Amino acid sequence: MGRLQRELRQNRPFQSTAHEAVVGLIRTADMVRRQMTALVGPQGITLQQFNVLRILRGAGSEARDGVPTLEIADRMIEQTPGVTRLLDRLEAKELVRRQRCPKDRRQHLCWITPKGLALLQKLDEAALRSHEESMKGLRAKDRATFIRLMEAIRAPHQ
Repeated sequence: MGRLQRELRQNRPFQSTAHEAVVGLIRTADMVRRQMTALVGPQGITLQQFNVLRILRGAGSEARDGVPTLEIADRMIEQTPGVTRLLDRLEAKELVRRQRCPKDRRQHLCWITPKGLALLQKLDEAALRSHEESMKGLRAKDRATFIRLMEAIRAPHQ
């Protein structure tokens, strides 16, 4: 019986190594997600809201002109159909601002506010510590291999 089977108290073996790998990946992702949720939750935001703020901060030169809502949706780590609702909540907290695009009135452009930047800056060091904690079971060389393996899993699905 493998370690994952013991963790899940699963008596029956996995149907295949692919099955075990996917279940292990989901369990691991959930562990990392819970760690990050514990970090951002006390700041009054969700992981998806944190992701939106990071996208807006990291937009580079696009940030000056505003980032279209659909562009934010495309860049999300976890795809979500409710980007508008995420932005509504962030705007209510004064962490982002939006306005209609002057060239295309159907589109909204988004910017991170100084308050949003301050929140991210407050979370930056703790987030980095959380990432390091999540990966402490892997050596640096193994982390690079892990990254390549995850890319190989995603590649045929993109």
